[in-house]
Amino acid sequence: MLLLKFFILAVCQVAHTHVAQVPFTTQAEPSQAFQAHPSHTAHAPLHGRFLHITDIHPDEHYRADASVSSSCHRRKPRREKTRSGYWGAPYTDCDSSLRLMNLTFDYLEDNWADKIDFVIWTGDSARHDGDRQLPRTPVEIYRMNRAVAARMEEIFTKRNIPVVPNLGNNDIWRKLPRQITNEYADIWQPFIPFSSYQVFQRGAYFSMELIPNQVAAISLNTMYFYDSNKAVGGCEYKDPTDPGTLQFDWLDVQLGLFRDRKMQVWLAGHVPPTPGNFFPECFRRYVELSLRFQDTILGHLYGHMNVDFFFFLDAEDLLLHPDQASVQKKKRYKLHKTLRKDFKDMPKKSKIDLDEWAVVNVSPSVVANPYLPSLRVFSYNVTSYNAGAEEAYEGDTDVDELKRNHGHRHGGKAKNCKKKKNRDRWECRSPQKKWHSDKHAPSRTNRLWTPLGYSQFYMPALGTADESSPPTWELEYVTYEPSALHPPLVGTAAEIAQFAYPIPPELLPSELGNATVASKSKLTPYGMDDLTIGSWVKLARKLAKKKKLWRRFKEYMYLGG
Repeated sequence: MLLLKFFILAVCQVAHTHVAQVPFTTQAEPSQAFQAHPSHTAHAPLHGRFLHITDIHPDEHYRADASVSSSCHRRKPRREKTRSGYWGAPYTDCDSSLRLMNLTFDYLEDNWADKIDFVIWTGDSARHDGDRQLPRTPVEIYRMNRAVAARMEEIFTKRNIPVVPNLGNNDIWRKLPRQITNEYADIWQPFIPFSSYQVFQRGAYFSMELIPNQVAAISLNTMYFYDSNKAVGGCEYKDPTDPGTLQFDWLDVQLGLFRDRKMQVWLAGHVPPTPGNFFPECFRRYVELSLRFQDTILGHLYGHMNVDFFFFLDAEDLLLHPDQASVQKKKRYKLHKTLRKDFKDMPKKSKIDLDEWAVVNVSPSVVANPYLPSLRVFSYNVTSYNAGAEEAYEGDTDVDELKRNHGHRHGGKAKNCKKKKNRDRWECRSPQKKWHSDKHAPSRTNRLWTPLGYSQFYMPALGTADESSPPTWELEYVTYEPSALHPPLVGTAAEIAQFAYPIPPELLPSELGNATVASKSKLTPYGMDDLTIGSWVKLARKLAKKKKLWRRFKEYMYLGG
């Protein structure tokens, strides 16, 4: 959307080296025999929450009291005043100590393993490859990924909680040959459903049902869309065998099948879909599918960028802007400035058509590179499901809606497609297909499966904690209205008993201990009713107008950095 098209993100490069530390606790090794992936049995009560965890970046070479210029791998140079901590080195280019990893998984096991329904894990489970004195190897990459997978299996899969893994750019070695996908098929064997196994071996992407016949997740391999990957062709129309093209063709079919079954879908990937990250034609195909299946897609979850933000995809992204590529190379903006201008430039409330919009959520990372460790727990609407009265969304049956023209998404195409250099582009050669958007869909109105909000947790004391006083995970902020955190003050006994806490009461800090206190807390800055597209648009408008709220957003975006 708008200026975000021109934001270019350089590939994360972080320095690193050796000297082993405390072994990564891996009490459970991934199973060897192929097994059916876990999913929730029909009508089993749901918690209405799920975890999104991303960019863990464990580094087995991390050492305490090391120089940060050595990626926290070596003592020298001693003259450096900034040294690595026992647990980690926030606001530096160092990756995660194994102590931090064990602490994080212990926290999840003790506090969340019995309170969530599934896990979205969006990649980068190996260190960066920036230490020239200690180059990263495929063996190390796979070893770290196996260690993380073992903890995921131990804590979640063995409790019948589905885990949706995803391939990050630091989980691969240069290119993506068949041996890499085969390796991850083995590493992630406990998580990938048997029905998706062959597809995964072909391209390291897959789909799985999280709640049978109700909710699914699609794990995309964004390495085929990422413009830093020079081994692929960039989804060009003239090459139907390009890996990115094949993946989008598969995604088109998958979304259609799930829609035919009246199911809802989460899309998950590592590299977020922006013009600064994706090849141009990959980006437009992603936008087109996101808007065409808006009534089926609950949301878009990504990582990679290590910061906390959201952005929009809209129909204008499908326009063929002349000389856009050259603009992308010349203009570079700081991300927060780009977002603020995007939000300010949004159409007026009376002119915006929510049928032509989608929202992408980018979660900050576990690795404290370059900010602080972070985790995100979403809540979603399961009220009618748990009550045994599944008021499921039945799909868009309004004839007028199905025939909607969707206006400006086609604007400017004919003129630019006449140019010789554009004739073989996907935008100019592909047939126009019917869009499926509906104001009654879970992505647009609060009903069964609608995402309601999320809680952001972080570790502010990582840099100062020592061996005797480990850092703790604390609540950074929530998106909810304060009143949504507790049962209604005036309500029936049944309403109070059936209230679904978005955050378990025992995990709330004292300042959110009751509804009266919560209304005055700085931990509830946004007061969102839910995470529907309209609610995100409303928040974006507030961020564009209110300077104090924008400063708070920016602080959260960079976790105080």
